[in-house]
Amino acid sequence: MFEEAFNMSTNNSYKLADIGRSNPIFSQVRSTIETAFYGNNMTHIPNVATAYELAVQGPGTIQTDLPIYRPTDLGLPADAKMLIDNTGKVVGRTAQARRILGDEGVDEADMAGRLRQAVYNGQQKHFIKTDVLVGLDEDFIVQAHLAIPDGYANNLLSYMLNFQPITEHYQKMFDNSVAYPEGDIYIYADPSYHDPDYPDGLALFDPKHNAAAILGMPYFGELKKSTLTLAWSIAHRHGYVSCHGGLKAFHFKDKQDQVFAMFGLSGSGKSTLTHAKHGYKYDITVLHDDAFVINRKNGSSVALEPSYFDKTNDYPMTSDETKYFMTIQNVGVTLDDQGRKVLVTEDLRNGNGRTIKSRYASTNRVDKENAPINAIFWIMKDDSLPPVIKVDDPVLAATFGATLATKRSSAENIVGDVDRNALVIEPFANPFRVYPLSEDYHDFKALFEERHLDCYLLNTGFFGDKKIPKEITLGALEAIVNNTTEWESFAGCDHMQNLKLADFPVDYDNTDYRQLVATRLGIRANFVDQYQHTHNDRLPHEITDILVKLQRQLTDKVTR
Repeated sequence: MFEEAFNMSTNNSYKLADIGRSNPIFSQVRSTIETAFYGNNMTHIPNVATAYELAVQGPGTIQTDLPIYRPTDLGLPADAKMLIDNTGKVVGRTAQARRILGDEGVDEADMAGRLRQAVYNGQQKHFIKTDVLVGLDEDFIVQAHLAIPDGYANNLLSYMLNFQPITEHYQKMFDNSVAYPEGDIYIYADPSYHDPDYPDGLALFDPKHNAAAILGMPYFGELKKSTLTLAWSIAHRHGYVSCHGGLKAFHFKDKQDQVFAMFGLSGSGKSTLTHAKHGYKYDITVLHDDAFVINRKNGSSVALEPSYFDKTNDYPMTSDETKYFMTIQNVGVTLDDQGRKVLVTEDLRNGNGRTIKSRYASTNRVDKENAPINAIFWIMKDDSLPPVIKVDDPVLAATFGATLATKRSSAENIVGDVDRNALVIEPFANPFRVYPLSEDYHDFKALFEERHLDCYLLNTGFFGDKKIPKEITLGALEAIVNNTTEWESFAGCDHMQNLKLADFPVDYDNTDYRQLVATRLGIRANFVDQYQHTHNDRLPHEITDILVKLQRQLTDKVTR
């Protein structure tokens, strides 16, 4: 009934007959959030240039003397300078603040009441709001709206620069886009409002209705990831595999293109691997290093953002990469020998310094990769694993994705006594999923099974006590592209082979080593068991079965 009324991807206006409880687009929380956008305390910011002028005047803003590269192409004033906005103690995402409607223990009536109180308090503040697009191709492009108090104009500017501002070109793309029975995304943010029962902040999501409220948290990453959370959820409902990772393609004239997707948490190396130019030996294009979606039917991929939200710790002022910075968060400032205000990076002031880096940082950037994906790399930080393992079974390939093991990064604000160095499981490297994990498992398994994707495990941390340098990993990628790899059975485990590397030999006969690998597989199996007990979701038995089988192969005496 309602689908017939849609003529573009997502919608924010409806026929009178379609407004009400019977329309699945509407909900209590969505209505509360959207209604706030029409208040007298809201001022619409129509473009990036206006947002920049507001941000420059912010009391917490530091305007550097560093010019932004190609400013007018980005919608900025011709003399635009890089702007810095620093928060306080918290300089990362607070995962513990997330509350998702539909999850056990999250009461919609209670959360709606808290949200109404936040919006009511916000009526005494002046807010600014804007509109952006998420997704950069007619195949997948959705509209998102943000409202935030005007004291946080830097966050609004960063939001417009991170996602796609609505220009004439992109408005036409949106108008001609594939239509979905979905409402636009609405994000209501008030960093200065603190619910008394959520002192660390509250990030409330209504994923089925594309609405979220971010309260008590000024870190920009909360706005970026909340928007991606909802966009990924829309994509998942409409024929896409949602990906928190990077994708690059190697193009050839005499053989099939190689399209690689890298999945790993912040700090795992996925951005480094995605953007690596490999000495310009190949014709490479980059889709994105953080957020994209894969079409389940044809294997093509669409980027969700034009820009990059990058860590600054690897970029001192002498780095050419700083040329592409636009807004910067949580870094230091000093004067250079010319008296210019410049950046102090390398996480000297605090961990997780960040920048919105323009698309021009990638000379080989594309917004859609038409060539179908043919390999997925799960990036681990598990010191029991050698640098590269090939997995040739769809169930095991999807299982390693569903039990991706890594370590926490500085991008996260950890509440409580948590060991950052402990091995943790983050399924498919996506802590932003708001639909059942089993659905992601089946989506990725289908890619391996039906599209015959290759699967690799990359360890970018330590193997034992030996650090794996990025040159080893990059060299392995090139060997895979060139089809010059030499594999050997990984400890006799079914469907697993490790890349033979002289600097990283694997001692398969060492009983302690085999037990260590078995223990790490046990951690993955325990995660699956605990997930089943704490979520209203059921993962297939084949996951546990294959992990237990591998454990037995490792711990039983094997004649080699």
